[in-house]
Amino acid sequence: MSEANPRISKAVIPAAGLGTRFLPATKATPKEMLPVVDKPAIQYVVEEAAAAGLDDVLMITGRNKRPLEDHFDRNHELESALQKKNDAHRLAKVQESSDLATIHYVRQGDPKGLGHAVLCAAPHVGDEPFAVLLGDDLIDPRDPLLQRMVEVQERNGGSVIALMEVAPEQIHLYGCAAVEATEDGDVVKVTGMIEKPDPADAPSNYAIIGRYVLAPQIFDVLRRTEPGRGGEIQLTDALQQLAADEKVGGPVHGVVFNGRRYDTGDRGDYLRAIVRLACEREDLGPDFRTWLRSYVAEEM
Repeated sequence: MSEANPRISKAVIPAAGLGTRFLPATKATPKEMLPVVDKPAIQYVVEEAAAAGLDDVLMITGRNKRPLEDHFDRNHELESALQKKNDAHRLAKVQESSDLATIHYVRQGDPKGLGHAVLCAAPHVGDEPFAVLLGDDLIDPRDPLLQRMVEVQERNGGSVIALMEVAPEQIHLYGCAAVEATEDGDVVKVTGMIEKPDPADAPSNYAIIGRYVLAPQIFDVLRRTEPGRGGEIQLTDALQQLAADEKVGGPVHGVVFNGRRYDTGDRGDYLRAIVRLACEREDLGPDFRTWLRSYVAEEM
């Protein structure tokens, strides 16, 4: 590994959002703690970071997020009760979350957007490249997107974003990238970005999804970035500046993802994610699929 492109070991997970789309469930429970089958969504994200070798995780939190810290901490009373019952299976599941990675926490304070949340990580990250994982996007562990992004960043330097092709009429829901092909079929050079464009103004149908590997120069750019769409400091706006001038922080590349992604950002997609993951579970899938077929047949 060259000195210019040091190995990445840190991941940042913004988790300060209010979860308003899931009210009233999120009135007192962080949206990141809503279960996807039998694990909170945030645990899938930490597992993904750990699987990619990023075992130093910083969560950007806010008010009412204490359950996140409790979940990844040891629960000695519960562990002791399970040990007395000789319930090794459940004991292992309880201990799994606290053994995944070294997890740190910092509060965002004012919710000023994703760019501001990432900027809160600057003192912890320092002068190193790092990953950002958004909790609304769950990536199937059989499709190691983050590992591929780390490989691309360590080879090329700069920053790397995850891209996914979407229908043109859906591009207004995402950040959008203008791209050029490279020698690698799944890697593109990013020449520009725009946050949630009108379909007529979109430079492509490549949507930016919730995985980033960022050069540390992003922090200086974010400090100078004015609030954009929605009155918030947009990470996309800062990345646009890096893409426009490689001298600032190196090139910006994109990894085009064609694998399995579970969107838990809205209620319908959240329910679909649970059904898909439950159907694929060895312990739950057979019985659940049988019931689901019967239910669908009866309803139709």
